[in-house]
Amino acid sequence: MRVRIWVRRLFWLALAALAGPAPAFASCGVIAGLPATRQLAALETAAVEPDRVRLTFIGHASFLIETAGGATAITDYNGYNRPPSLVPDIVTMNNAHSTHYTDDIPPGVRHVLRGWNPAGGMAVHDVTWRDLRVFNVPTNVRQWGGDGTRQNGNSIFVFAAADLCIAHLSHIHHTLTETHLRELGPIDVLLAPVDGAWTMSQEDVLTVIGQIKPRLVVPMHYIVADVVQRFVAKAAPLYPARFQDQPAVLLSRRMLPRQTEILVLPGR
Repeated sequence: MRVRIWVRRLFWLALAALAGPAPAFASCGVIAGLPATRQLAALETAAVEPDRVRLTFIGHASFLIETAGGATAITDYNGYNRPPSLVPDIVTMNNAHSTHYTDDIPPGVRHVLRGWNPAGGMAVHDVTWRDLRVFNVPTNVRQWGGDGTRQNGNSIFVFAAADLCIAHLSHIHHTLTETHLRELGPIDVLLAPVDGAWTMSQEDVLTVIGQIKPRLVVPMHYIVADVVQRFVAKAAPLYPARFQDQPAVLLSRRMLPRQTEILVLPGR
C-alpha cells in the first residue's frame, strides 16, 4: 500500500508539470524545500492575501484553514466544533470518537476525507480544490477498550497552499517512522495534540516535533488550560512559546520563525 502512495505522489507531480502554471503549492510529500527565514505573522482581519493562509483554532482538534483563492477546510470535522455559518469545501476526519468525526455532513461540502478506510485497508487521499491541496499519511492507533493496534486507523493530513505545508497530526498514538517522514516531506506548521493521555505522552509529542522539525507548532486537543501550560513548560528547554489573544493567525512562508516556536491559540 505504501507503493500506492508513492505512485499517487508521482502522478500528481507529473500532472502538475503537464498542466503548466499552477497555484504555488509547497513541496509537501517530497523531500525538498528551503528553510523558512521569517517572524511570526500577527493576526490580521483583512481578506487573505495571495501569499498567506489563515489558520483559526475552532476547538479541540478542529481548525479552519482559508486560502487566498477562497478554498476552506476544517480538520477533525465533528458535530460540536464547527462555524455556524460556514460550509467548508473540504473536511478531514478521524474515527477515534465523536469529537473527531461525524456522518452528518451538510450539503455543499465538496470533499469528505476520512483518515481511515471504511472498507478496510489504507485510506489514500490526494485532492486539490482551487489553491488548496490536501493529502494524507496513514498511521496506526490503539484499539479502544482493550489491547492491540488498529492498523491505518488514523491519518496525518497535510494542507498545501501559498507555498506552505501545514500538517495536522489528528489522533496520533505513536512516533513516526522514516517512511512516514518521507511521505510527509518538509512541514512548516504542525498542529499537534498535547493532551498527554488520549493520544500520546507530551514527551512523545516533543519527539515527533523533533522528527518533523516544523517552524511553528500549534497545540491542540486539550481540555483544561493547565495541560497546555505543562506542555509549554516541558518544551521550554527546546522551543520558545508565545500566547496569542485571538484564535486566528495569518501565516506565510516569509513570516515564519527561523527556528521552531510554539504558538498557543485560545481554545480547547
